[in-house]
Amino acid sequence: MKTLLLTNEYPPNTYGGAGVHVEYLSRELAKLMQVEVRCFGEQCSENGSLKVRGVPLAGKEIGAPKPLHSVFGAIQRSADMSGMGVDADLVHCHTWYTHWGGILSKLAYGVPLIITTHSLEPLRPWKREQLAGGYDFSLWVEKTALEMADAIIAVSEGAKADVLKHFQVPEDRVHVIHNGIDLQEFRKVESHEALVRYGVPVDQPYVLFVGRITRQKGIQYLIQALQYVDPDIPVVLCAGAPDTPAIAAEIREAIDVVKMHRGQIYWIQEMLDKPSLIEMYSHAGVFCCPSIYEPFGIINLEAMACEVPIVATAVGGIPEVVVDEVTGLLVPLDQHTEAPFTPKHPEMFAQDLADRLNQLMRDPALRLPMGQAGRLRAEEHFSWEAIARRTKHLYDSILSAT
Repeated sequence: MKTLLLTNEYPPNTYGGAGVHVEYLSRELAKLMQVEVRCFGEQCSENGSLKVRGVPLAGKEIGAPKPLHSVFGAIQRSADMSGMGVDADLVHCHTWYTHWGGILSKLAYGVPLIITTHSLEPLRPWKREQLAGGYDFSLWVEKTALEMADAIIAVSEGAKADVLKHFQVPEDRVHVIHNGIDLQEFRKVESHEALVRYGVPVDQPYVLFVGRITRQKGIQYLIQALQYVDPDIPVVLCAGAPDTPAIAAEIREAIDVVKMHRGQIYWIQEMLDKPSLIEMYSHAGVFCCPSIYEPFGIINLEAMACEVPIVATAVGGIPEVVVDEVTGLLVPLDQHTEAPFTPKHPEMFAQDLADRLNQLMRDPALRLPMGQAGRLRAEEHFSWEAIARRTKHLYDSILSAT
């Protein structure tokens, strides 16, 4: 069997969970079959059963307004991905950026189409700030691809429910296969070179946030919550890659305001390499995931693998990863029932975040067993090896039915 994975993100061009997913899934699948990855970029490598081919933007400059560049770039590269020829038994797409390539491959080459839904466009209306009218294209291409796909992989039961609610697809076509974690790579370490490099205290536990600057990740509510977090608790924000200059300025202003009333806020605006990120997790007292929309949340798994207790919003797939009062504490989100998913009472949500952060940070005896339980849960339920086997089983069932 050979599978063709189409993706926007792939190392070294990874900025979110979808890129992490494809990196590790492709590696594990290559132990079971031939795997070709086509991604946005200029990568070119071949290692045993795993072949990676980057697809750059070809030649002509895009003359559309800047918010549309990524949309027309995705259309061009998706067409190029399919136009290279397809000799795989099936094509497996990740994120709407490659759905046009999946549609072309299914129709032109007659191969089954599998789509993993890392998030859903109807539930991310704030993307219009980034894509302008291109958001309407992303809505259309996602709907078209999902409704013609031979199988859809949802990364959580919550994500499956969202697919069935927003798209006309039979339930038996939607399969839940969780994300995973490399348990050898992500584990607690004693080294702290990255902390020293960024001026983070090495002798005091801190609250840690890791994520892109986007409305989905809820960083704006965490910053609001900091006015209620004990002022002697350090806070480390590994937050970069803003969706737009406007949200970057908004977050900068909010952090500047909070800094007028409390110290010990360390804002790291660049994307950390994995060893540095693992060090940041390893020395944190609590990891905070205040997302308002999160189909799964790989970052919580990364923290759990490094034995860090979690404070996270009880939305989407997060409760399938973080067990309340066992591996961390969950914060309810009294939200509007339709997108955009924003808290009905933002001040109350921020206060609830702060209360749980204070609760754990004040109690090392509670944090330790939660961190250990998180590591154990990651080991027992979320290995990439098991997830690759489940993905291959789905491939086998699709091919046997065609």
